[in-house]
Amino acid sequence: MTRPEERQPAIRVSLLPRDTNPHGTIFGGVILSYVDQAGAIEARFHGADRVVTVAMEKVVFHAPVHVGDLVSFYGELVRVGRTSITVKVVVEAARPRARATPRRVTEAEITYVNVDPSGKPIPVRRSASRPRVTASRERRRLTG
Repeated sequence: MTRPEERQPAIRVSLLPRDTNPHGTIFGGVILSYVDQAGAIEARFHGADRVVTVAMEKVVFHAPVHVGDLVSFYGELVRVGRTSITVKVVVEAARPRARATPRRVTEAEITYVNVDPSGKPIPVRRSASRPRVTASRERRRLTG
């Protein structure tokens, strides 16, 4: 298992005033767009070549994101099917000037389908070294 300080985000961004809603925080849709991109990047690490998003489930916004926050999007493999891949994306935000500890602000589970150039579903490439489920999911299974 990777320690938090060793994991690398799929995407890291600093959000701008153009991304804010009338309340002065970042639009949820902006966050979801990056979540989708980060999940697709993770899917590619696990054998997908070209993916389309088919479902975004269990989206939870835990806390708002503010202009200037450094926002990191971490992908984690949940499941690999024949033509689909499900990825969990965890989003953390930190205020660089305040040197604050990053806090979890959003998380979501996204299912992608691997497709050919014409959009037809095709099998995900498999490798013997690639796990079918994440260590955390296996741990949940074992502990009930």
